[in-house]
Amino acid sequence: MLEEYSKVLVCAADNVGSKQMQSIRKGLRPDSVVLMGKNTMMKRTIRMFGEKSGGSEWLNLIPYLIGNVGLIFTKGDLKEVREEVAKYKVGAPARVGLVAPIDVVVPPGNTGLDPSQTSFFQVLNIPTKINKGTVEIIAPVELIHKGEKVGSSEAALLSKLGIRPFSYGLVVQNVYDSGSVFDPAVLDLTEEDLIEKFASGVSMIAALSLGLNYPTLAAAPHMFANAFKNVVAIALETEYSFPEADKIKEYLKDPSKFAVAVAPVAATSEAPAAAAATIEEKKPEPEEESDEDMGFSLFD
Repeated sequence: MLEEYSKVLVCAADNVGSKQMQSIRKGLRPDSVVLMGKNTMMKRTIRMFGEKSGGSEWLNLIPYLIGNVGLIFTKGDLKEVREEVAKYKVGAPARVGLVAPIDVVVPPGNTGLDPSQTSFFQVLNIPTKINKGTVEIIAPVELIHKGEKVGSSEAALLSKLGIRPFSYGLVVQNVYDSGSVFDPAVLDLTEEDLIEKFASGVSMIAALSLGLNYPTLAAAPHMFANAFKNVVAIALETEYSFPEADKIKEYLKDPSKFAVAVAPVAATSEAPAAAAATIEEKKPEPEEESDEDMGFSLFD
């Protein structure tokens, strides 16, 4: 697989059943393969492959082989593969001693349990009332907080209510692509996000270069523009001149030429506004209703 593939998803496989894993393998075929194994064996295999091939790209994957993890080798699009893996999540009951991956909230409503179970709710400080011979929860209750271990009472209550609060599946922790390892959140970046970040970086480089007076490709256009302004300023104060400066000198000697040059642009921008004003003028004003039109006179 190390010879055949160049892209890998490192996934946590906690609480994933064998039938669920079988469905994931089936759903990812034929472009992807799920590999589960002992971490020490996988690390050793990667090191041996690196020594044999003389490359060190795969060695970057070794630090991330920690815990109950599996590898998904793929030739497809990484984002699409991750989305496909996310489809195979299965609901699971809250077992005693399990660490809650999310907050568990019991909703208000009729539980269908008989009044003899009231003491059970009182132990967990859940407000209830008897309604039509059954126990009804009055308000929503946050039973388990994320990161806490599930107790026996909480597990028993959720079981009685038929609530399966947790869902488990393969969770993508890291992404490997041709020697680079990065967070899966990078897969959510769009082309627009990348362009925006790149443009922000270029502007920062340009600002830093201008501040240090150090030439870079990003700062070159601004440096040329500033240099041109300086040369024009010198030409205006001295007898030295060049074609670009001559045009500016003419504008300074006769500002009316500048006005003539700007007029076509102003006319173009003002044309739509003038047309709109003409339309407004042509709209007939509504005639005021006379008292006679209404059928009576104020003086009658």
